[in-house]
Amino acid sequence: MIVGLIGVAVMVSGPQGLSGTSDTVGIKKAFDPSKWKLEWSDEFNRGTAPDPRNWTYEKGHLRNGEAQYYTDDRRENARIEDGKLVIEARKDNWNGNKITSASLTTSGRHELLYGRIEARAKVPTGRGTWPAIWTLGTNIGKAGWPRCGEIDILENVGFDPKRVHANIHVHAYNHTKGTGKGNNIDGGEPWKAFNVYAVEWYPDRMEFFFNDTRYFVFRKEAGAGEDKWPFDKPQYLIMNLAIGGGWGGQKGIDESLFPHRYEIDYVRFYKPKS
Repeated sequence: MIVGLIGVAVMVSGPQGLSGTSDTVGIKKAFDPSKWKLEWSDEFNRGTAPDPRNWTYEKGHLRNGEAQYYTDDRRENARIEDGKLVIEARKDNWNGNKITSASLTTSGRHELLYGRIEARAKVPTGRGTWPAIWTLGTNIGKAGWPRCGEIDILENVGFDPKRVHANIHVHAYNHTKGTGKGNNIDGGEPWKAFNVYAVEWYPDRMEFFFNDTRYFVFRKEAGAGEDKWPFDKPQYLIMNLAIGGGWGGQKGIDESLFPHRYEIDYVRFYKPKS
């Protein structure tokens, strides 16, 4: 996702500006829990509502020209069901808003800095859907976007449903080819099954995973300042289901497919063991 006060940024895939030839080549690298310590998680196995100790809600029409209105603590759009978080986009004309959905964040609840952020999720599909798991710098109110930095752990657009994307956004690329660099991988049919989406965030690099395949590495350049590497400061997590917008809506919205269910089995944050 991108914070669209200044419009839609360009997603740049491939090896531009990256170190080494293997950074955008899929490599099998299974998660080894013996090397990590679980710091925080939500397994979504209590109650009927997202735990307010972990989650806040974004509200309104926010960015990227998206069609949905994000509601605040409305069970039709965000609920716990059968041990999973369900984010549901609906064409229900609620309070005069044609399409509603939800965006949950850990802003003011949990700050994340270095470690492994992992979620097991099943995405929806169909023209117009744009589910995401991503982070923004907690200093966004002061620094603005993209100076705060953005880490996109999962993005998927319904008009190209097999592609799973990881991207980063930083200020350094804002005036050339957009703010983002990233890569994507063939995820098969990610709307039919749960998959693990993860980033391992270190002081000098980020490694992005789809299940046990590492498919994108973003490395800190030698001597890079905050314009190129704003990722030495905390970020907060966002999970949302957008409809339409600058990327998700490039081929329109199929309104016959509502409602759309985006299901998250768990979210976990690990720190490396010493």
